Amino acid sequence: MSIFKVIEVIATSEDSWEEATRNAVKSASKTIKNIKSVYVKEQKAMVTGENITEFRVILKITFELT
Repeated sequence: MSIFKVIEVIATSEDSWEEATRNAVKSASKTIKNIKSVYVKEQKAMVTGENITEFRVILKITFELT
């Protein structure tokens, strides 16, 4: 029987939501092993003037406990 845990994280990127998602997984994997999936719960963009300055994602990361 496998047991999984889900945590929620926020990550950012100056370029895209996809890169923000990759940044979250890369950062989380430094301390969390056996990451199995991510679920993008929410996407946001910060705007200054007419330009998007930051992409943000709120993710649920699922990993297997050993």
